[in-house]
Amino acid sequence: MADQAAAPAPVGDPDDTFSKLLRRNASQRGARPASREKEYGIWQTWSWAEVEREVRALACGLATLGLKRGDRVAIVGDNRPRLYWTMVAAQAIGGVPVPVYQDAVADEMKYVLDHAEVRFVVAEDQEQVDKVLAVREFCPRIDAVVFCDPRGMRHYDQSFLRQYDRMQDEGRAYDAAHPGFYEAEIATGKGSDVAIMLYTSGTTGTPKGCMLSFDNLIVTARNAAEREHLTEAEEVLAYLPMAWVGDNIFSLAQAYATGFCVSCPESSATVMTDLRELGPTYFFAPPRIFENVLTQVMIRMEDASWIKRRMFHYFMNLAKRVGIAILDGKPAGIIDRLLYALGGVLVYGPLKNTLGFSRIRLAYTAGEAIGPDIFDFYRSLGMNIKQLYGMTETAVFICIQPDGQVKPDTVGTPAPEVEVKIADNGEVLVRSPGVFLRYYKNDAATAEAKTGDGWVHTGDAGYFDGDGHLKIIDRAKDVGRLTGGGLFAPKYLENKLKFFPFIKEAVAFGHGRDHAAAFINIDREATGNWAERQGLAYASYSDLAARAEVYDQIRQCIEKVNADLAADPKLAASQIRRFLILHKELDADDGELTRTRKVRRSFVAERYAKQIGALYSNADAIDIEAQVTFEDGRKGMLKAKLKIAEAHTFAPTDTVRRAG
Repeated sequence: MADQAAAPAPVGDPDDTFSKLLRRNASQRGARPASREKEYGIWQTWSWAEVEREVRALACGLATLGLKRGDRVAIVGDNRPRLYWTMVAAQAIGGVPVPVYQDAVADEMKYVLDHAEVRFVVAEDQEQVDKVLAVREFCPRIDAVVFCDPRGMRHYDQSFLRQYDRMQDEGRAYDAAHPGFYEAEIATGKGSDVAIMLYTSGTTGTPKGCMLSFDNLIVTARNAAEREHLTEAEEVLAYLPMAWVGDNIFSLAQAYATGFCVSCPESSATVMTDLRELGPTYFFAPPRIFENVLTQVMIRMEDASWIKRRMFHYFMNLAKRVGIAILDGKPAGIIDRLLYALGGVLVYGPLKNTLGFSRIRLAYTAGEAIGPDIFDFYRSLGMNIKQLYGMTETAVFICIQPDGQVKPDTVGTPAPEVEVKIADNGEVLVRSPGVFLRYYKNDAATAEAKTGDGWVHTGDAGYFDGDGHLKIIDRAKDVGRLTGGGLFAPKYLENKLKFFPFIKEAVAFGHGRDHAAAFINIDREATGNWAERQGLAYASYSDLAARAEVYDQIRQCIEKVNADLAADPKLAASQIRRFLILHKELDADDGELTRTRKVRRSFVAERYAKQIGALYSNADAIDIEAQVTFEDGRKGMLKAKLKIAEAHTFAPTDTVRRAG
């Protein structure tokens, strides 16, 4: 086995729970902003001292409802200060928050509420309350449902419903009548207690309730913050699901450990506008966000005047050549530096300002591999974006790319106090302060995921390069072989395909076959914009996806990937020979993706078995009949003939001839 370990971080703060950290922040930086929310177009701000008062009232209010230590409290809604405060309030008196994805349908919510044995639900609004009411008969342990936004709730008269503000008022009265209660409860909590239960995405089965302690979250968050020199002056926009472990690290654990301010957008539809107004200094986004932003930039540039297009491309070519070296403090010629500075005034600065990225000091991307061209685009603008590697079971941080040593094809070196080793079968194993306690009510899964001495099986295949950086190839269980013996890494192929703006999603096949093939989902916005510029008419997604001109564009993308694979001796055999463009987008509501947009591979293979079979036949098309959901919510049956296309492949030694 190959090993790599980071030096231990210094001993941390004795405040080992979020409520203790909140008390410290209220004492040491009480007047500084802690939470912001945009409402009716105006940013509302709460200081650390004000947040502590809000949380205290909430904690006592939950106590009046009967919350006891160990009780689970479901939190469901968009990113809202009130929901973050509720999590800390529940923790302060021994409750265990269970965030639920706000876009989960009722059946998905039912599984979590029932499996976690939830007693209390705090919901953002009427929409979320309605979903809870729809499944409450299957979740008999639920004693109370608290709603934050009263709009539309006037005629709801169920006895178990409580309004957030009224519960807080009851909490203040309880606090006045029991003045020592809150402090005693905080003192009772300790770092080894269960802090939160997060349900995994369930790509291969039902989700598992991952139990993380305060120590898991706080020690890991503090170590990463110290390595990256985060301070109380950071500004963060919380827009990713509260049920995702990353949001709990960035928007809660690191905020409380470091003392910086977390802002919540007005709605999911206004995130980009709010991002521009706020100008965060610390930012996280999955690759698809950075990809979508870049796609928007390129679409707008195609519609700009020829002078603006020419200036943009000139300075972006310059940035591509010298921008990353300048960011990393490496040598660059004086003329190039002067031109780059001019580009900052004319192109880079205005572009970053338009995107809301002007003040970013540190940005992360993770969850999937990001395309090297996309990654280099942002770094060439002077934006310190880095990849990190993590998972729910390790409280996110496993590896972080060090400043000045950022590589587009690795995930960096181990974070402080994290040990990483590569098993003989190539799987990445991790041991750290962030390793989860256990899966709730699933000892078998816990034993499978975590060894007795604390090593976690990540399920990923990877290796360390010569500089000690970890490179992830694919999910270990998904890495296979073609019949000719060539390595087949589907996720690696899919990520390379998704680097292109025309391709939103891809699913690759090849294990046990003589060649690789793929399903493609086009990006409707990027492809539609291109089609309109070409004068191509279409009436729907399926109509656009079936056009021969779109197939030609996708073929060119695939052949560029094949040309790159031909230069890689390990993966040259897995070039994609045949592909089809699906008639519909893969959808979480249809069970094809998880809520974090990961492909449920086995489900897709079963649902589309007929199409997969056609890819490995001599057929050039296949007739399909499928149910689709239209944009207005109506469902209908679609009959179509899906074209199957061929892509050119390259000889492994053919590194000169390239596609496109």
